[in-house]
Amino acid sequence: MQWRGRRGSRNIEDRRRSSGAKAGGIGGVGVIAVLVIGYFLGIDVTPLLQQTGTQSSAPADLTQADIAAGEFVSVTLADTEEVWAELFRAQLGRDYQPATLVLFKGATQSPCGGASGASGPFYCPGDKKAYLDTEFFTVMEERLGAGGEFAAAYVVAHEIAHHVQNELGILGQANQLRQQVSQADSNAISVRIELQADCLSGVWARTAARNFGTIDRDDIEEAVNAARQIGDDTLQRAAGRRPMPHTFTHGTAEQRSRWFVTGLQSGQIAACDTFATDDL
Repeated sequence: MQWRGRRGSRNIEDRRRSSGAKAGGIGGVGVIAVLVIGYFLGIDVTPLLQQTGTQSSAPADLTQADIAAGEFVSVTLADTEEVWAELFRAQLGRDYQPATLVLFKGATQSPCGGASGASGPFYCPGDKKAYLDTEFFTVMEERLGAGGEFAAAYVVAHEIAHHVQNELGILGQANQLRQQVSQADSNAISVRIELQADCLSGVWARTAARNFGTIDRDDIEEAVNAARQIGDDTLQRAAGRRPMPHTFTHGTAEQRSRWFVTGLQSGQIAACDTFATDDL
């Protein structure tokens, strides 16, 4: 993926120098394992991290890797803004209002609750902002077998896809319904939300590859692999658990990669209606 030297987004809110930095406690590999379990299995492990001293209130120092990651995210975000503005006009006949992406390091606050490395990347409809600690890219590469720059771009695109859902009114309706049903049914709705975001990420990837000429076949394979590696079934097995479909909140490895490819091949927002199909 060719991104260096390209235009970045103005919609970056960089809180990394004021975020709570990570300190001693659980070893690096242990922290990563805890983050993987917490984020993908729906467990809030923030208290565990705090008890073991992995959070401190000291300002975070930015390394060269942090700076490069921030620049990468900014360029990727700019690409999403350009692509979705085009697709909204061409396919929906309306304007796209971009999201803000908050970079943090360690911990920060959002209207949806505290954001930390334990919560993983997420989108908060309360302020229309995506939240990302770029250390998650390290988790993907070292623990999930989902390395590569375009795998990281897929993460950014996925969170912005939730903003697209919010702009279209889909996210609000789905989340409201989730509050009215059982936990199992709520999880099933969550799966449809996440698979639609995967599909919309594929739509973005197709248009970005065409418009910018900075994405090649190997990049696309990185994204497809990332979608596979963060399937609920794959992650539950990696955590030593038998996959339990009623607990899935994001979809299986097969579903996540297939819906990404669906968006990639079609390039159409309408192809991503995961709420209108019985064949997820």
